[in-house]
Amino acid sequence: MPRDQIRVTRALLSVSDKTGLTAFAAALNQRGVALVSTGGTHRALTEAGLPVTEVAELTRFPEMMDGRVKTLHPAVHGGLLAVRDNPEHQAALAAHGIGAIDLLVVNLYPFEETLKAGKAYDDCVENIDVGGPAMIRAAAKNHADVAVVVDVADYDAILAELADHSGNLTAATRRRLAQKAFSRTASYDAAIANWLAEVEGGSEAPTFKALGGTLAQSLRYGENPHQTASFYRLPGTLRPGIATARQVQGKELSYNNLNDTDAAYECVAEFDPARTAAVAIIKHANPCGVAQAPSLLEAYERALACDPTSAFGGIVALNRPLDAEAAKKIVEIFTEVIIAPDASEEAMAIVGAKKNLRLLLAGGLADPRAKGETIRTVAGGFLVQGRDALSVDDMDLKVVTKRQPSEAELADMRFAYRVAKHVKSNAIVYARGGATVGIGAGQMSRVDSSITAARKAAEAAQRLGLSESLAKGSAVASDAFFPFADGLLAAAEAGATAVIQPGGSMRDNEVIRAADEAGLAMVFTGVRHFRH
Repeated sequence: MPRDQIRVTRALLSVSDKTGLTAFAAALNQRGVALVSTGGTHRALTEAGLPVTEVAELTRFPEMMDGRVKTLHPAVHGGLLAVRDNPEHQAALAAHGIGAIDLLVVNLYPFEETLKAGKAYDDCVENIDVGGPAMIRAAAKNHADVAVVVDVADYDAILAELADHSGNLTAATRRRLAQKAFSRTASYDAAIANWLAEVEGGSEAPTFKALGGTLAQSLRYGENPHQTASFYRLPGTLRPGIATARQVQGKELSYNNLNDTDAAYECVAEFDPARTAAVAIIKHANPCGVAQAPSLLEAYERALACDPTSAFGGIVALNRPLDAEAAKKIVEIFTEVIIAPDASEEAMAIVGAKKNLRLLLAGGLADPRAKGETIRTVAGGFLVQGRDALSVDDMDLKVVTKRQPSEAELADMRFAYRVAKHVKSNAIVYARGGATVGIGAGQMSRVDSSITAARKAAEAAQRLGLSESLAKGSAVASDAFFPFADGLLAAAEAGATAVIQPGGSMRDNEVIRAADEAGLAMVFTGVRHFRH
């Protein structure tokens, strides 16, 4: 076990992020701590008038190869790794003239930032730190005698503890810093490994899978108050969404808010903003209304009409910058979160009148066709799969019934299938005129989802004072094949005239025959969209 307290008499500083560096180093100097540093850090401290020894004086070896080699030397690593109460280690330090290092301050070359900026391959390679992680790991391993700082946010706490303990750092602090240091190098290496995998086109199943992230937000609790939770950003995040979003206003986001908002924004991203405005309303990670229209206001009104009861307290995602007209309508009912690529000043002012309503501006819209991965934990491990990046626009739709669908039916089929991709399985989506009119999600049988969606469409019509269900004349999408004809017949009974589904059931012929007998037009996509 580490000694309770160690005295800090010598510190090595080597940082790429020089935020707060000179103030921190000056405070150490005032406490009588000897300073050692490298390259650009040494220049910054010298220019600030601080007494500092360059690492090259310790190693008696100059930096070389554009700074690639400077700290990989026994004079540095011996000072970090020597166990203070080990006589042999102390004798080795004395024999080789190596001074012990009590405090290491390192933040790594900005590889993640370089990657995020979309720099060239060679630039990314040059921003892979080697000496930094080696020193961090050495100091963290020897945390019984050395404190390691990898985050500028810890500077003030270190100085406060030194002041409170007469120049000493406690064992608890050193352990905390060591854990953070190993997490930092693990996250850093994960970013590099995953980037190289992407460069090489990915692997079906790499032998080792690295995960890493940076804390974006500590959350009050998880799905339920008794569960802890936090939100981490992946290194080099490029996909617009909750990880890139700026929260303009509103109370703190919860675990459920973040999960649902992600589902909403991924759904609305299916609709090209250059072609149409689109709005998705999400509740418990499932769409309860999605619509496209010439304007965001009209798209929102049509999406809301699908299921206004479920929309209460939901998430609203838009594929275009939020404008004042849409904002005025959205704030009329209780909404948890609005997320959009951007917003006008007038729209932000309108939303601002609702102090608890969160407004997130993602800065862009995700590409639904972009490759990526989804990860889910299971007991003792995790599952990794490629993102469902297939679009119905790219599918070869095969008409399998005697009746050919009309152009209007084909348009509604594509719309419904685009939405079904984001509905929990078993998923059934009724759509008409570019808007959902009934959604059945997450039922244990497909026929139950069909009945639920039909009921939703009938209820929506009643609210609007209509004599016929909104499903009348609609197209229905199923995320997977109909194993029996009953689910399709339920859709026909509800008033649907066209069906889009993957096909592939052993009973496809039976289902096709039922569709023909009901006068339906049906197409197969050959692509399933399960979402569990």
